[in-house]
Amino acid sequence: QVQLVESGGGLVQSGGSLRLSCATSGFAFRSATMSWYRQAPGKERELVARTSPAGDETDQSETVKGRFTISRDNAKNTVYLQMNSLKPEDTAVYLCAMRLGVFDSWGRGTQVTVSP
Repeated sequence: QVQLVESGGGLVQSGGSLRLSCATSGFAFRSATMSWYRQAPGKERELVARTSPAGDETDQSETVKGRFTISRDNAKNTVYLQMNSLKPEDTAVYLCAMRLGVFDSWGRGTQVTVSP
């Protein structure tokens, strides 16, 4: 059974930092592309960052480039999102996702709230 469990969200002041984690099980993690998405109330789900299976290739959305960093530990089946210089507009539910071939699965998300 594929499982993705996010943690690390919370309330932080503008300019602060958070590190999100997504612990996974039930699939070949080191073969999967892993991504972080976010969804704010009333807005569409947005891709935040993505990492290749080996972790040697990453990309981020223009709205977070230079502030957020995605990384993964294939020995721990875990993907991370380091978020620095947070802004109120980063407030959203952050979701972890995996893709392996044509199969994908999502976590339930963790809330990040950035106060002015």
